[in-house]
Amino acid sequence: MAAPEQIAVDIAGGRQTLPAPERILELGLAFWGSKALLSAVELGVFTELAKGALTADELGERLGLHPRSRRDFLDALVALKMLDRDDGRYLNTVETDLFLDRRKPSYLGGLLEMANARLYPFWGRLTEAVRTGTPQNEVRTGGNFFAALYDDPERLRQFLHAMTGLSRGASIAIAERFPFAGHGSVLDVGCAEGDLLVQLALAHPHLRGTGFDLPAVRGPYEDYVHSLGLEERLDFCAGDFFHDELPKADVVLLGHILHDWSLDEKKQLLRKAYDALPSGGAVIVFEAIIDDDRRENAFGLLMSLNMLIETPEGFDYTGADCQEWMREIGFTETRVEHLLGPDLMVVGIK
Repeated sequence: MAAPEQIAVDIAGGRQTLPAPERILELGLAFWGSKALLSAVELGVFTELAKGALTADELGERLGLHPRSRRDFLDALVALKMLDRDDGRYLNTVETDLFLDRRKPSYLGGLLEMANARLYPFWGRLTEAVRTGTPQNEVRTGGNFFAALYDDPERLRQFLHAMTGLSRGASIAIAERFPFAGHGSVLDVGCAEGDLLVQLALAHPHLRGTGFDLPAVRGPYEDYVHSLGLEERLDFCAGDFFHDELPKADVVLLGHILHDWSLDEKKQLLRKAYDALPSGGAVIVFEAIIDDDRRENAFGLLMSLNMLIETPEGFDYTGADCQEWMREIGFTETRVEHLLGPDLMVVGIK
């Protein structure tokens, strides 16, 4: 971490150099920039600008932005590097044009829309969460977001597609870095749309894969797999990973799954993966795994707080934690590898 900027101040006894407070202020008010981005996604700013550059008044008229707010809102997005401005006309950056235009298949905004509508207000109760250790989401009022999500086919498709975008980089990295040449079959537990299996199948033509998820996921999974012409190599098995046995495979994948659950449930899932593997088979666990010293991967630590807000007993963990659980269950070799950004994978060999 870079050293903080310093300022010289006059204090009784002489002039002293002290650290400047900018880092504290920037972090303390970071929600300003976050909410500006989330509101821009909600309003459709990036989707509208994907059609072409516009002035503040042109964009404001199309999106219903008040004249008082237009320039400050859009220029704030420019300063945050979410928009560019050229000769008074606003346009998307390369990243926001790719990932925040609702009409593109690479759209990640569904996840941000959920963060805006749900997580933003729930995180406002973080103080209560850390004091009580209890979820702060719809459970407080007797609701269940995920049960409602799986009952709404259209919202479920949007959510699963957002998960595809979120995990795409890690999926490609796994396809590149794990030695799949010695394995013929893979099982993705909690497969969502199936993009991880798709990336593995595209990179390794010999592989066959199975996606395992709740029955409501079958339609989105099969549509996505069929759209890429991989239906002959990738199939779907409906089930509940706590109540049903996992299909047999040479490699079992657990991506963005373990952190949702208690320690006992984490070990139960790893044990089920172990039982599904042949001797020499591998389990791959990946998500924003916390660094062993718990100092660097802020995203992983904040994700663990998100699990506090969203789940009864879920938490994120270090690579050393996961390796210890794997060895306890019977995996004879384990290793941790960085994938992309905050994502790491823990590999266990049976």
